[in-house]
Amino acid sequence: MSHNHSHNHSFNIESAKGRLLFTIVLNFIISIAQIIGGIISGSLALISDALHNFSDAISIVVSYIAIKLRSRQNSYKHTFGLKRAEILAALLNSATMIVICLYLFYEAAIRFFEPGEIKPGIMSIVASIGLLANLIAVLLLRKDSKESINIRSAYLHLLGDTVSSVAVIVGGIAIAIWKINWIDPLLTILIGVYIIKESYVILQEAVHVLMEGAPMNISIDEISEKVETFEEVNDIHHIHLWMVGDGDIHLEAHINVNDMKISESDRLRHKIESLLHDQFGIEHATLQFECNQCPDVGVIKQH
Repeated sequence: MSHNHSHNHSFNIESAKGRLLFTIVLNFIISIAQIIGGIISGSLALISDALHNFSDAISIVVSYIAIKLRSRQNSYKHTFGLKRAEILAALLNSATMIVICLYLFYEAAIRFFEPGEIKPGIMSIVASIGLLANLIAVLLLRKDSKESINIRSAYLHLLGDTVSSVAVIVGGIAIAIWKINWIDPLLTILIGVYIIKESYVILQEAVHVLMEGAPMNISIDEISEKVETFEEVNDIHHIHLWMVGDGDIHLEAHINVNDMKISESDRLRHKIESLLHDQFGIEHATLQFECNQCPDVGVIKQH
């Protein structure tokens, strides 16, 4: 039996936490400014932008807590640690964004039939401040978002707000020039559709990990083909492949081998672990060696 417990965290957690904290403070300040500006100007699009910013701040708080939990050591109670806190954070953040957008659709529909007075000047100025803040936050988290589904869910909130702020500014200009107040709820709906689309992708990925799905970018058939190229291996079967946390891939399998000494199987184990790590990014492998012990061999064990 073999256990490979090497870790490969592809981004600096401590520096990521610092960037998240700065972004949290920035978004809370901007949210307050936009809510006040939205009330004064009468712009639903600006208030929706403020709510997005507020949800950004909350989502980043959730992401920050999840990273802190991820950093905890494994224990008797949680033998894998708390790595899935990040996946839960991504699930919560993306689901929250979808709910917020659905509520804003409802408010926008009311505005289509009952348009209110809008002050485009205040609307555009406050949105410009929000745009600047969101751009700073997006640039801060851009690199980390490529490495962590948790940070990517918070990054999506910020990216959505950046797009939202641009739309609000354009809307304010259009209202000032052409007096078309209906563009305000229209922009709210367009922004919401974009955010729901992006949030759904993260929601789907988070659910897949929580349901212990195999990583989408790894082929079990290819793993079988590669492992069975070793002359000592007859076949690999009863494979289980899943992710405990973001980028933390585990595999367990039975390896049917030729007659060999324990010392020889140990060398084979190292070769297979190196193959799994180098070509598939699998950090944790549990390999059970046997000699014709499974009568019903299959790559995936069925119940």
